[in-house]
Amino acid sequence: MPEVATGVSTPDETLIEHARRGDRSACEELFYRHRGIAYGLAYRLLGHEQDAQDAVQDGFLKAVTHLHAFDGRSTFRTWLVKIVHNAALDLGRRRKRRPVRTLSDEENNGYEPPCHDDPAQGLRQQDLKRLLDAALARLSPAIRETFILFAETGLSYKEIADVQEIPIGTVMSRLHHARNKLQSYLNWDDLDGLSP
Repeated sequence: MPEVATGVSTPDETLIEHARRGDRSACEELFYRHRGIAYGLAYRLLGHEQDAQDAVQDGFLKAVTHLHAFDGRSTFRTWLVKIVHNAALDLGRRRKRRPVRTLSDEENNGYEPPCHDDPAQGLRQQDLKRLLDAALARLSPAIRETFILFAETGLSYKEIADVQEIPIGTVMSRLHHARNKLQSYLNWDDLDGLSP
């Protein structure tokens, strides 16, 4: 059985076929490729690092277990995002949404934002992130999820519609509503004070 080297630009479809035949490195490469998008989505939906990791792990486990069921009607990325999206929603319902933490929290393994020449710029970015997180939290769950799928994963309208099992028109409407609400929630005078 041929091994697929990690880091090689092998198409997902080829990796899927190898993974279905038991090639562990192909399976690892598939999930390595898409883990960032999956984690970003889960973190935005759940607002907590550990919950996001749990949702991604649960989603990846379900995807590996059901890889034979992937029929290719969508891209693998869209299929995986849908599974992780559902895993995050299930976990969120079980645990309730926890408050969002910033990247500099101690519980994030001591990760700190990159250092800038202007120390005040880092503070302005943290303030902006807090304002955006608060505005996102004010959106209804359905609209927030659609916006997060668009902003965090870069999925197309059709892919978002597939993930959420809603019409494309509903995706467009939710995104329009999200943009309008976010603009109204953000105090632009506060944002002007954050510019360098």
